[in-house]
Amino acid sequence: MSCALELRIMEDSAELAREAAEFFVWLGKEAIRTGGRFCVVLSGGSTPRALHAILAGPDCSEQLDWRQVWFFFGDERGVPPDHPESNFAMAEETLFRPLKIAPGQIARMKAERADLDEAARAYEAAVRTHFGVHPPACPRFDLILLGLGADGHTASLFPDTAALEERTRLVVPTQSPKGIKNRLTLTASAINQAKTVVFLASGAGKAEAVSAVIEGRTRPDRPDRLGQEDRRFPARLIHPVNGRLIWFVDRAAAARLTVAQQGIVSHEE
Repeated sequence: MSCALELRIMEDSAELAREAAEFFVWLGKEAIRTGGRFCVVLSGGSTPRALHAILAGPDCSEQLDWRQVWFFFGDERGVPPDHPESNFAMAEETLFRPLKIAPGQIARMKAERADLDEAARAYEAAVRTHFGVHPPACPRFDLILLGLGADGHTASLFPDTAALEERTRLVVPTQSPKGIKNRLTLTASAINQAKTVVFLASGAGKAEAVSAVIEGRTRPDRPDRLGQEDRRFPARLIHPVNGRLIWFVDRAAAARLTVAQQGIVSHEE
């Protein structure tokens, strides 16, 4: 089966955020029209912050029925929900509060708990309850937003960590090599069940990682085994099983791509 990676290159980070917001609204309308709700996984970082500001602004806030949007998180740092480095705190400030999102529509990762494994299992249970899905079946989010680290990590899937090997759990505890170490993260296998996965990457500091992930992306012959480059650039593990994979990047982040003018990169799976 052929899996198309859709590559959308914008002039700068501002245009990237605008285009991503338009896509978010369009996809949300379609999900609500066909399924009655829109289930979104949010990411942390500066690019999602800019996206949130547009979604909560006058051009987008009235276009979507926010009462039918449910929010989840791809990862979280081991800090309280009001901590300045909390992904939830950022989303609360830039999206939930401005749009008056009801607390019942938000599933927060409680990574501040002392027992991270218990916290991971509790979040997985909450997700499964929301979707009404029991193991070994996996829920399918309508949209998962992901960022990309300069080291090739995405969510809190860091190079050469045990979390990369997980195949059955949706959420696992892990540790970051720098900054706040304790984390919770969705696993690659959970992310790959999504209907649509969108990467947001901007800035020259991401160019090497963007090139390594997009142009080195392959579907392994043995999904149970990770290649050396997959361990080095974990974002390469993201290839939706039966969904869309879209990259929104700006010119600076796309600078090292040899396919930068093509718009679509196709891979046989």
